[in-house]
Amino acid sequence: MCGAAALLTGCHRAPATAAQADPGAEPSVRLVPLKPRPDTTLRSPVTSRTDGCLAAAPTVEKAPPPPFALSGRLGLWVAQIDPVTLQPVRAVGTNPDSLFPLASTYKQAVLWALLQEFDAGRLSPTERFDVTRENQSLGSYPFDGSNIKTLSVRMIANSDNTATDILHRRVGLQRVQAVADGLGLCRTRLILPTRDWWAAQAGLSATFNGTSRWASATGETREWLAALIDDEARAYRADYVQSKLDRYFETRHVPADDLRVHNLSTPYEWGTLLAHEFLHSGLSPRAVKWQREVMALGFGKSALSWGPQITAFGGKGGNGWGILTYSGYFQTKDGRQVVYAFMQHGADQTYTMPNTRRAFAWINAGVEAVLGPPPKTGAGQDGTGTKPHSPNTKP
Repeated sequence: MCGAAALLTGCHRAPATAAQADPGAEPSVRLVPLKPRPDTTLRSPVTSRTDGCLAAAPTVEKAPPPPFALSGRLGLWVAQIDPVTLQPVRAVGTNPDSLFPLASTYKQAVLWALLQEFDAGRLSPTERFDVTRENQSLGSYPFDGSNIKTLSVRMIANSDNTATDILHRRVGLQRVQAVADGLGLCRTRLILPTRDWWAAQAGLSATFNGTSRWASATGETREWLAALIDDEARAYRADYVQSKLDRYFETRHVPADDLRVHNLSTPYEWGTLLAHEFLHSGLSPRAVKWQREVMALGFGKSALSWGPQITAFGGKGGNGWGILTYSGYFQTKDGRQVVYAFMQHGADQTYTMPNTRRAFAWINAGVEAVLGPPPKTGAGQDGTGTKPHSPNTKP
């Protein structure tokens, strides 16, 4: 049986061979810090309002209905992206401007912020960290002495919450939030490490409990409140946070709480972030190599019907109590660039990972509405006589 907190971390631990990297190993990508490129602050010509915030999603065709039933609130954005303007060439959507909890999908923003810090010369991929009482989050965790490169791999490939929190705090809470702020994604919140939102949801943050300002806070107010919530969360052991969180979910959870405390976004804003992340990141070539290698380890390619036609892929998913999210970017053999963002909140199922096949059936329906059906490659769509599948893996 899965405990409530275990639901938030995939309800199982990653295989030891994949999850426990050698703490003494050097990064597989040798990186030399560079001065920031002069164009790293340029913003692509996406449609913005006069206040600098991204405008609402353009009017597009409604996404096809989910092929298989999915409960709760649902959102989807699938778009072929012009690689120069980053505008949608063709897109479909369902509730593209509705807010959803991101769960672990947010972790790719930590990686992007981390690589910006690397390019600025403020951190090294060989910098090492131990797991401590203050930085341990829920679920499995890295070996002591793991370096930044190893932690970045665990964060995406294993969805390791402790690795994420170590990197998020090393970069700085506001610098991760700045990934969204710099793109005018004014409804996207990325500032809290994982243990912070769980501690707050479990009732362990006096700051969160004592203010009604957090959910709508922006700018310096949000940064100040987030720092207080972070200090309070680090005062408790991870197992204590887990026990309190279990009790919360068993006795008083309501989905509206998720929107108050979690990092969140809309399918359209997240799709916009993905387009910039993979096509206009402003990173140095060495940092882009690191980013692409790590993001390719995220789940999704094997579940896409276009998988055999994909030449580049990056993806990340997340799950929680009644929450499931999947997002990704891919390039096809004929050069088309696609982003997708699937979001489910308030599902009838508390443990949502079994919804993965249903989620990707809908994502694939959206992709095929945008690109058309994938070309035939032989006995099966992937050349092996079988259709693409979604193994029982962590998002």
